[in-house]
Amino acid sequence: MSKKSSKNYILHAQSKQFFWEGQGQLSIKTFANGKAFYKTNRGFYSVEENRYLLLNEGSYTISIDEKTEVESFCIFFRDGFAQEVLPSILKSTNSILSDPYFDMDTVEFYEKTYQITPTLMLQLEKFQRHYDLFHNDFLWFDEQFHNLMQIMLFAHFDTLSKMESLNTIKSSTRDELFRRVSVAHDFIRAYFNHQIKLHDISSVACLSQNHLLRSYKKIYGKTPHQHVSELRILKAKKLLEDMELSMTDITYEIGFNNPASFSKIFKASTGLSPLQYRKKVILDKN
Repeated sequence: MSKKSSKNYILHAQSKQFFWEGQGQLSIKTFANGKAFYKTNRGFYSVEENRYLLLNEGSYTISIDEKTEVESFCIFFRDGFAQEVLPSILKSTNSILSDPYFDMDTVEFYEKTYQITPTLMLQLEKFQRHYDLFHNDFLWFDEQFHNLMQIMLFAHFDTLSKMESLNTIKSSTRDELFRRVSVAHDFIRAYFNHQIKLHDISSVACLSQNHLLRSYKKIYGKTPHQHVSELRILKAKKLLEDMELSMTDITYEIGFNNPASFSKIFKASTGLSPLQYRKKVILDKN
């Protein structure tokens, strides 16, 4: 597949299995009813509902392998579009201008998954709901892309402010460290249901294990192990709602070695055993 001409456009599709490799524009990726996996030259990303992946221009691969159809809604921005929108919001972000490392001529977003905020959700829903009706209305179409880019830029400035928790001497060093820890964060999100080791995470982030542990805790307020455990429990709760899945099925689906370990850790985290939690789900539905 050849690279598309530089323009603003949308890809809206559904698929159970899909694979593509190539060059893409600055874009945000959203999915419903399942997830998609991405790989870039920097890291690995799992994009599920209520999150989006932001990728700068560059090469990547995407794969989908689900039992049910996954709906994708991906927005691509033409070259230089972020720089065009940037001046319209700088008045409300004057503090950014005091950073000598902030370049107004280029916008290099942080490639990672983000939680979809209520503001972004409303804009995406509006875009998706009215796209078929207005996609030939160039004025409406351009307005939606400007609104989305403004939301992305505000999120970018918010991310810049979070980097202040990293006590490094140079802003450029802080920027690169944040990018590497973000790679570790998304690697965990993508592979928490596998048997991953600290070495695996630090290697993909290109950081020493000690540096990773220290920086990860500063940025996310938790250790990599705590994050893996949190994601496994959240996934287990969702799977326990499916009455057709056995405890053994769920155990291996979320990355535990045996049901006894899963039950013990689940109860320590929630105060209920998996069976008690499932019974509670049934009672709450009735």
